[in-house]
Amino acid sequence: MIRAVRHVPLVLLLPLVLAGCGTESATSGSSSSGSSSSGPSRGAASSGPAPDRAELEARADYMQSAMEHIYVTEVAGYDLAKQSVGVSGGDGFSSVYVSRSGGQIRLEVDRGTLTEANCAERPVYQAEGQPVTCERDGTSWYRTAGNVHEYAWSEDGHVVRIGADRALDRDTLRSAAKATHPADDRELDEILPEKTAPAAPVERGDLPPVGDGAPNNDVGAGG
Repeated sequence: MIRAVRHVPLVLLLPLVLAGCGTESATSGSSSSGSSSSGPSRGAASSGPAPDRAELEARADYMQSAMEHIYVTEVAGYDLAKQSVGVSGGDGFSSVYVSRSGGQIRLEVDRGTLTEANCAERPVYQAEGQPVTCERDGTSWYRTAGNVHEYAWSEDGHVVRIGADRALDRDTLRSAAKATHPADDRELDEILPEKTAPAAPVERGDLPPVGDGAPNNDVGAGG
């Protein structure tokens, strides 16, 4: 079954940010922007017992995202908007990080590859239909289109993209790209939905085995 793409437009999150509700930090922090290269790097490990892996897989399956597509990042002044977490494409993943001033950084992971040959052919999110420029920056591609820019790279059969409008400076975006990494079990526990599956329908004992399924309301002799 082909699942619908479920993008969360960045502008829809802005009223929630300004209202001071709906944003919870799962991976906020700071990282250096002094390097001229970009790409995934792991953050500091969390302490404490790890959550049950089978439960995490069930929660990811409920969200319809493949576990290997769930990434997180860290950037100073930005928190993950948990209401933005969801599936992208068939079994990809997307989320948005927001600042109290209204800035937004979008993280998206989906199946595919990104090469020099196709870099300019893939549209930049929220700048579809506009020419794309690609510039190699370390292990990633720095891509621009219209008033949007992003860092993107291929990894294990999928493409990781992290972008924002150009009001966010390139160094900060690069820093966010460098801090982007596959979510570990503790991070998955923070960001995945709590619900794992819809409840099973209640079986009724008064339904006849044949006919249209109407309840059997016979009261019997003397009723």
